[in-house]
Amino acid sequence: DNLQYGRVRNTRKHQNSKGLRVNMAGPLQLVLGAGGIYASFIYLGVLQEGIYKYVAMDGSKFTFTLFLLCVECLANVVVGLVGSWITGRTPGLPQDMFALTGGTQIAAKFFTNTAMSNGISFPTQALAKSGKMIPVMIGGLVLGGRSYKMRDYLQVLLIVGGTAVFNLAKGNSGGKTSSALGLLFLLGSLICDGVTGGAQDKLKMKAASAGVKAKPYDMMLWTNFYMCVYAVLAAMATGELFSGYTWCMSNPKVLESILYFSACSAAGQSFIFFTISVFDPLICTTVTTTRKIFSVLFSIVIYGHTMSMQRWLGVGMASIGVMGELEAKFRKQPPSKPKSLRA
Repeated sequence: DNLQYGRVRNTRKHQNSKGLRVNMAGPLQLVLGAGGIYASFIYLGVLQEGIYKYVAMDGSKFTFTLFLLCVECLANVVVGLVGSWITGRTPGLPQDMFALTGGTQIAAKFFTNTAMSNGISFPTQALAKSGKMIPVMIGGLVLGGRSYKMRDYLQVLLIVGGTAVFNLAKGNSGGKTSSALGLLFLLGSLICDGVTGGAQDKLKMKAASAGVKAKPYDMMLWTNFYMCVYAVLAAMATGELFSGYTWCMSNPKVLESILYFSACSAAGQSFIFFTISVFDPLICTTVTTTRKIFSVLFSIVIYGHTMSMQRWLGVGMASIGVMGELEAKFRKQPPSKPKSLRA
């Protein structure tokens, strides 16, 4: 009996020790995942704004968006290739749907970056992109016959209204507002976001009907592969691939920023996949959603955007809309245990 009691006691001690290690690992993994997402994408936003604000010795500015996208997508392809090699690649995925989503996403990125090269500030871009649910809702109403609650419309109204209030407020440029062309490009980006959402749903349905499911790094690899193909073809057709490279070689500071920008993009996506694999997707949604607000605040501090009360009101309105969307997802999420605690 004493021997059996000793074995039980040692077993419980081992289990408690193991449970303690698991419980300690959870917060550390969350700090790693969330910290990586915050650091990668906040710094990415700072670099992105710096690239388009840079003025060369001859007075020229960076306008080679396609060249930038080529470098960024190539970095993501490399990381996605390494990740899929480590985790294993999934055969039989619908490549035609990856080609479609790659096309809509590269178009969205092109419009976003081109908007910034046409006078749209990073805070305006970040706040407006938080309202990507707008085209999704319109598509659902027109094409899918869906209905939405009043709070959904209020969230959209707060994000759009906050962006408008921020953009129309007078700043340190003497009342200068974003150009009409820049706003038009930003609208195009939002429309592409809406199309991407529907295309990704079809991709999942087609993969499920084929009896396969894409792993995170499969998504990263193939989506960015087709994005890279489209970006390279477009850059070659317009001459930006060579003119952008030549301009960057004459302005190595911008080239360095582009390389860091691309590295942040690839690292940020990897941290997102890591967070999703360890915790519930809602945790990742929380981190990526709140990151948008901090990205705006960092841009305001680092680049010295003059903030009147009207601009702070705009940021506050949009932030409430974003956090309202997040709170709704929390309410819909069924209670579950962290993945790290499952047997």
